Amino acid sequence: MGFFNTECPVRPERHYCIPPLDRVDFDEILELIDKDRHFVLNALRQTGKTSILLRSADRLNGTRECR
Repeated sequence: MGFFNTECPVRPERHYCIPPLDRVDFDEILELIDKDRHFVLNALRQTGKTSILLRSADRLNGTRECR
């Protein structure tokens, strides 16, 4: 049984969540990375910034299935 998490990065196997990479334009992020450009992920607290960055790193490194 999952629950809503408000204290740490979301772990999809334990917490209810919207898939982090569905909330951003990941193709745009990849394009910026390919061009050696910087980008800022700016949002209010507890909106999923850390979860988005962790899933992005997983996708880029191919280390874990992204949800």
